Amino acid sequence: MSQGQRGKAKLGAKVAHESTWRGRLWLVALAGAMALAGAGGSYWYASRSGPGAGAGASAVKSGDGISGPLGMVHVPGGEFLMGSDHKMAQPNERPAHKVRVPGFWMDQHHVTNAEFRKFVTATGYLTTAERAPDWETMKVQLPPGTPRPPDSAMVAGAMVFVATNGPVPLRENWRWWRFVPGADWRHPTGPGSSIEGKDDHPVVQVSYEDAEAYAKWAGKRLPTEAEWEFAARGGLEQATYAWGDQFAPDGRQMANVWQGQQVQPFPVVSAKAGGAAGTSPVRTFPANGYGLYDMTGNAWQWVADWYRADQFRREAAEMKTVVLNPAGPRDSWDPSEPGVPVKAPRRVTRGGSFLCNEDFCLSYRPSARRGTDPYTSMSHLGFRLVMDDSRWTALRKQPATAMQPPPQDSAMPLSAQLSSTGVNR
Repeated sequence: MSQGQRGKAKLGAKVAHESTWRGRLWLVALAGAMALAGAGGSYWYASRSGPGAGAGASAVKSGDGISGPLGMVHVPGGEFLMGSDHKMAQPNERPAHKVRVPGFWMDQHHVTNAEFRKFVTATGYLTTAERAPDWETMKVQLPPGTPRPPDSAMVAGAMVFVATNGPVPLRENWRWWRFVPGADWRHPTGPGSSIEGKDDHPVVQVSYEDAEAYAKWAGKRLPTEAEWEFAARGGLEQATYAWGDQFAPDGRQMANVWQGQQVQPFPVVSAKAGGAAGTSPVRTFPANGYGLYDMTGNAWQWVADWYRADQFRREAAEMKTVVLNPAGPRDSWDPSEPGVPVKAPRRVTRGGSFLCNEDFCLSYRPSARRGTDPYTSMSHLGFRLVMDDSRWTALRKQPATAMQPPPQDSAMPLSAQLSSTGVNR
């Protein structure tokens, strides 16, 4: 190993828990620490099961463009215990506290490559990963005094999971993440890769900004953190997983996570997986009690809230009974990353991904949460959207011509359904 390589390895180890921005060539070690595969060692979570939080969780109400928004299911709303008090729960999940959310509609699954392509085709939108970075945006995620990189390093690209040849220390997550110039939603692992044949996979390599842009075009919005967790639980009060308390009931795989793809320890990719690890088509695994697919596993999901590590403690202290429809904090706060400003912008991400595993992540649980730089694009990070009941009610009051569903093979955005009604303006 050259002196330069040893220096890079030393830097990467030092900042293995720092969540930088998208990273650039000179900050590969720093940026690798943005990995959402996990922020700590192995832990186990075994929660108490209980009655369904939402009445009629088994009575799935799907939208067809007439009775409800196309491709969405109705989440009835109600009161539930958000977070966890289990002895092995992470500090940012504590305490479990009562929250009430109103009913809303949610996408049945992640926004797919096909759906995102329609948006890009219609608007000409360039994602964060397809643009050269802005230093003023980038530097707020870095330790104070970090020098500006040379212009030659400020290139478009994104973070890509790269498997290791053998076991590595799990706190050195920079070892399996690389900044790859040219990686973006069309080329998730870099130039030469493609989403051909993967129209029904979650779109990844999209930032919070990208998700917001799509939501505006589609006439929807990102869910709040409370809405997301309520929906993910599927009516199961404090169950360990979105489907119950057993990880693999009767030996059945319930989500796209590392254990299902690999026979090797993370992050070593096995021959069984064809030398790769990645997303699976939406609807591959069973839906939860509300008819929602992949609420955990497959790809992490952006939600609307700013991330505070202590948010649940703040909510529980401020509201002694029930927190009503929380919209999250006004800013970010995360003291867990040495050298990084505690108020560096972070948005909440939820659900875990195909990289989550029993040795390192275990974030395929409804209460697990992470804070992520809103300009981050990674190969295991996507999103899904929601719509308020009131918005759909307003649409239903419009002339019948505005209510016709799009063709069944189309993912027409709600903006098209609303274009002549003014509801989306």
